[in-house]
Amino acid sequence: MTIQYVMCIKNDGYAASLEVRKIYQAISDTDSAEKKMIRVIDESGEDYLFPEEFFVPIQIPKNAERIFAAV
Repeated sequence: MTIQYVMCIKNDGYAASLEVRKIYQAISDTDSAEKKMIRVIDESGEDYLFPEEFFVPIQIPKNAERIFAAV
């Protein structure tokens, strides 16, 4: 399981679930990617599928990776 970080840039229809400009962890999921969806982990630690167009991948600086992974 590969974890990457993404920033939400759109939340149409998901305003209660997603915050624009917020950074989320995303889990690679080839089945979902084929459907243009992305699996994102929310604050509860659960993962949900959202349209991939709602996010852009971001690179976390090395010295901050530990902090993001702990949350």
